[in-house]
Parts: sequence; structure tokens; C-alpha cells
Amino acid sequence: MTIMIQQPDERFVTNFGWLNSKHSFNFGEHYSPLHNGHGLVLVNNDDIVAPASGFGTHGHRDMEIVTWVLSGTLEHKDSEGNHGVLYPGLAQRMSAGTGIRHSEMNPNPDTAVHFVQMWVFPDTQGVKPGYQQLDINAELAKGGLVPIASGQGHDAAISIHQHNAVLWGARLTAGKSVTLPDDPHVHAFVALGSATLETGTLLDTGAAARLSGAGALSLTAGLDGAELLVWATA
Repeated sequence: MTIMIQQPDERFVTNFGWLNSKHSFNFGEHYSPLHNGHGLVLVNNDDIVAPASGFGTHGHRDMEIVTWVLSGTLEHKDSEGNHGVLYPGLAQRMSAGTGIRHSEMNPNPDTAVHFVQMWVFPDTQGVKPGYQQLDINAELAKGGLVPIASGQGHDAAISIHQHNAVLWGARLTAGKSVTLPDDPHVHAFVALGSATLETGTLLDTGAAARLSGAGALSLTAGLDGAELLVWATA
């Protein structure tokens, strides 16, 4: 059993002015042998993009890319003809497969957009590129952990080409707890607010617990509540 805590200030940082991005794992020019992903999760980028700015058209291959907006809106366009405007509670999955090009722009002229983008290795290479979005606000409002993205056929989740991975999410009010999945690898990221792990470790906004064979530990929201993004993978 191992538990590795990554505090918010231990993440890599990329700041281009229009973009303030914090990386939980190796990304771009940032590298450390300690941060080669966790389980099947390769990227967990916590991005704030300035008004009327964004990522111009660029390409990806053979990766399952999940985007989750925390505040503001994010406009997606891709080479397969897909177009969507993401908002909090609307989950998005892009399967890069044999190759896809896309842009991600903040369409609001006055307000920044804050989102988390996560990359997971697919279980099949060379699939046809694909896109899916799904509003799961109603599921989140029920409380507890709910599936956001799943390779295991959860009805209320976007689907990914990785049968050994599920992204769970929760919006918790103060003092409410969830039990983390008992999977070989769990990455529990506190996207907003704060939470305390059953071991007594406090996780502030931007902190994460990387669990390997740690069992079904509880996570309890702090005084301001918490929004959690939890990957459970092989």
C-alpha cells in the first residue's frame, strides 16, 4: 500500500499570461521521475484561460481526453466537425484515435474559464476519432461519487476507450464524506474547496492523493465544501 500526497504548490506551472496551467504530471518541458502519471492517467492539467483567448488548432493521436469545466465556458471545435460550448457539469470526451485536430477557446470577452483536462491511455490504438458530451449536473446533485467518464458502461457517464478506467466526481457540502474506490490505482484530485483523507491528511484546492492498493479510504469535505475528480484505474 502506498499513499503519495501532491500539495498544490508541488505541481509544475506553465504561465503564458493568457494561460495559467498547473500540471499534476509531466507535461511539455516539465519532467520529474516522480510524476510519470498514475495508473492509466497520464495528464491532469488545471487550466485558467483568460477572456477571449485559448488554444489554437492543434493535434492529438491515440489518447482519451476528458475535459471538465469548473467555472466559465470553453468552446470546442475539431476536425471531425464537432462543436460544443462546455460549462460546469457538462462532461466532454474526445477520442484522438488515428488523429484529430481541435481548438479550445474561451468565448467570453470578460470572464476567465477554469477547467481540468485529463488524458488516459486507450485500451485500443487506432480507433476512429470521436467526441461526446453529457450534462451530469442532475446526477451530481444527488450527492456522493458519480461516474463522469467510464470505460465500463455506466449509463450516466461519457464513454471512454479504456475498460480499466472510471472518472468519478462529487460536489460535497461541508462535512460530507465519500468512500474512494478500492482500485489498484486511485488519483483523488481536489479541484475546488478542501477535503481531509481518512489518514488525517488535509488536501486543499489543487492537492491530490495518489493511492496504490490503499483500500477504500474516506474523503471528507472541509468548511467550504469540495469538488472532487477521482480516477480509478488498473
